[in-house]
Formats: sequence, structure tokens, C-alpha cells
Amino acid sequence: MFEIAEKKQLSHTVALFKIKAPMIAKKRKAGQFIIIRLNEHGERIPLTIVDSDNSEGTITIISQEVGKTTSMLGALGKGDTIMDVVGPLGKATHIENFGTAVCVGGGIGIAPVYPIAKALKAAGNKVISIIGARTKELLILEHEMRKTSDELIVTTDDGSYGHHGFVTQILQKLIDEQTKIGLVVGIGPVPMMRAVCNVTRPYKIHTVVSLNPIMVDGTGMCGSCRVTIGGKNKFVCVDGPEFDGHEVDFDELIRRNRSYLKEEKIAMEEATYHEGTRCYERR
Repeated sequence: MFEIAEKKQLSHTVALFKIKAPMIAKKRKAGQFIIIRLNEHGERIPLTIVDSDNSEGTITIISQEVGKTTSMLGALGKGDTIMDVVGPLGKATHIENFGTAVCVGGGIGIAPVYPIAKALKAAGNKVISIIGARTKELLILEHEMRKTSDELIVTTDDGSYGHHGFVTQILQKLIDEQTKIGLVVGIGPVPMMRAVCNVTRPYKIHTVVSLNPIMVDGTGMCGSCRVTIGGKNKFVCVDGPEFDGHEVDFDELIRRNRSYLKEEKIAMEEATYHEGTRCYERR
């Protein structure tokens, strides 16, 4: 069992958890993730390791309630336990001094962008970060991103905070201003990542994205997270999660991510939440 040492609500459906997992905290690197299983009958879901504290023996994750398991996780609090936490998994981000690195995070994708921006800054890069959300209320980790960036630009789709528009508009503006960019990291919803790649492709700017397909075992055996990169089959859990964005077959990724929408809807409909015990159970 892995104890939740701290919980912080970032928005109505997004929460930050610090989990006691000293071995993972000691070994994790930027870009890696864990797979958790809440209980004996639960499904396995991947979550990025946002940060860690070796002195506390904790890792930090951020989760958005979008389905049954993430809703169950959101119902837990400090002192509650998670049955399985496996990691660190996946390949760590390739970090070097690229000169100027632009880190683009959209929505919950700001969570995995943060440790990468932090590592790039520590490697001597000039880090320009662009983060965006639909509204100001959904924006996360602004303070942390500002602290680890040389420049931070915030956007909101509705104009409630920062620049009124999309992260890709700011990225295009940087390119138009002749900013010499050695690397772009784009993480967020699949359409956003594809849009980032469409912006950088004509300029041949090296662009890395972190993919989020359906994942089960995290060891490359089940094949659920198969994606096509440069015309070749790759498994995100062991070959990724980061890939050259210009080589990703985004259409296939979107199709595969929609494979279980019907089952996911049924799972939510068959679950009911009990406020007093902060837990879900089947009806």
C-alpha cells in the first residue's frame, strides 16, 4: 500500500497528490511516469511523475477526473492508500543544452511539461514556456512554471486570463520574431500537440511530444499503447512516452484512444459516489 501524504485541489476536477514511494522518488527522471491501481479490482492507469522529494520519499502526480478510476482517485485524501504504484516507467526525457527551448503545455499537459522545463533549465537552456487552458480556473502550475522559466506566456481560450487565444499562436509569434529555437516540447490534448507540430514542421524545428494512448501493463507486452512513429510500430510505455512529433501518426492515435469510449461511459454510469466514505462502488 502507498499512502497519500498530501492532497491539494488545483481546480474543480484536478488535484495534486504527494504519494509516499521512496524508491521511485530516488530513481525517477523528467518524462517518466507511474502506473497505479487503486484496489484489487481496479484498472491500471498511467500518470506522469510531476516532481519528487527524496528527503520526504514522495512523488508528486496530478490527476484530472475524466473517468471512473480518476474520479475514484479524486475522491481520496491525505492518509488514504493506493494499492499499487509501479515505476518509474518509460524513457526519461533526453536533456541537453539546446540553446533556447520552448515548452508548450495545454490543460492537464502542463503537469508533464513542468519537470521537463525544470530539467532543461538546469541543463543551461534558456526556457520559454507557453501554457494555456480553456479558462483561468483550469490553469495549473503557473507559479511553478514561472519559477523554472526565463519567460512565461499564459493563454486562455476565452480570454479570461493572459493572452486571448491558443498556445500555437504564441509559438508562431516567437518563430515570426526570428527567435532561434533549438527545441520545442509540446504536451497536452492530442489536437493541441498536432497543432504544435504543424506550426514547427515548415521550419524544421525539432519538436518532441509526449503521447497518452490507452495503456495497461506498462512493460510493452499487452500492445495497448501501440502507436505509429515514422511508419514503424512503437509502444509508448517502453519506447516513449516522448517521440519526434513530426513523425507521429496523430490520426491513428486519436482513433485508438476512442476504442473504449462506450465501455468508459458504462463504467461511469454503473458507479455511484458515497460522500461520507469518499468512495465509489458499483450500483
